[in-house]
Amino acid sequence: MKSLIVASTREGAGKTSLLIGLTRALDKRFGYVKPLGDRPLYRKKRLWDHDASLLFRLLGLEQQPETASIGFDHSKIRYSYDRASALDALKGRVEDAGKGRDVVAIESGKDLSYGASLFLDPLTISQETGIPVLIVAGGQDDAIADDLAFVQRFVGTDEANVAGVIINKVAHPKDFRETHLPEIEKLGIEVFGVIPLREELLTRSVSTIAERLFARVLAGEAGLSGTVRTVAVGAMSADAAMSDPLIRLPDKLVITSGDRSDMILAAIDAGGTSAIVLTNNLVPPANVISRAEEAGIPLLLVPGDTYAVALQVERIESLVTPDEAVKIEILGDLVAKSVDLRGIERLV
Repeated sequence: MKSLIVASTREGAGKTSLLIGLTRALDKRFGYVKPLGDRPLYRKKRLWDHDASLLFRLLGLEQQPETASIGFDHSKIRYSYDRASALDALKGRVEDAGKGRDVVAIESGKDLSYGASLFLDPLTISQETGIPVLIVAGGQDDAIADDLAFVQRFVGTDEANVAGVIINKVAHPKDFRETHLPEIEKLGIEVFGVIPLREELLTRSVSTIAERLFARVLAGEAGLSGTVRTVAVGAMSADAAMSDPLIRLPDKLVITSGDRSDMILAAIDAGGTSAIVLTNNLVPPANVISRAEEAGIPLLLVPGDTYAVALQVERIESLVTPDEAVKIEILGDLVAKSVDLRGIERLV
């Protein structure tokens, strides 16, 4: 059984998405460990990481997702573990995850430094165990080049056994290869692939938004599997809203106060509405709820004001959920077409 550390230069680079793609593209049985959880989910008095929950389901793992992580809170882990015991705890989880599996993927936190004070950052783990690190770099083209130059010059890639990098979410792959790839290759870091950005992967599911807002679903529960591409804030009059092109876009989420029946009905009638978030904990009249139920549009009740809720929604990441079969298929296809799988197989 082999292991591979998957790390990223910065938050949102797409480690989990890449892992999903690799598990689909490689003929390997994967186990999964995430030493430090950083996307907590609380279910039935149990705490686990969103990424661990997703990968465990997709990989058909029998263990519970909470076994993937040592913990979430730095202060609690620091109190319970020193360097030796933290690394021993990690090794134990890797051994358990590897039973009956060909390779264990160890997913690090949001960037290369995350967990360094606990000796659980990806580079320290690699130094202690000899497990190779695959870096995922994403973001603006110049930022990717800067991140990799920094890693090569100051992080000590030889000691940490950095095997190479995959460039992810590239808006213009051809331009990137011509402009930036030659300079990156001069750094001596092996590039295993350049994965293009796909707009379909930037959408958010209604269920994810409802979950992150801790919303109460008043109607349209069947529509929770819907997709959100754009967000419209209904703070104006219904007439003004109907003249706004945004209200007629497909796959939109509308945020408005629960007492704005006119705005809620306008969003239902406009078509293309994936869900409506009702703010200020105000429940609309029964006839409005009934209309939403008939249209299959979820009404999500939340306590915050419209502006605060809009900010919350803006911060919700475009995370893949186990039920998004199309996204999962896209990720597998992207990795199969854009990544040097033979090079990755040398690592695992």
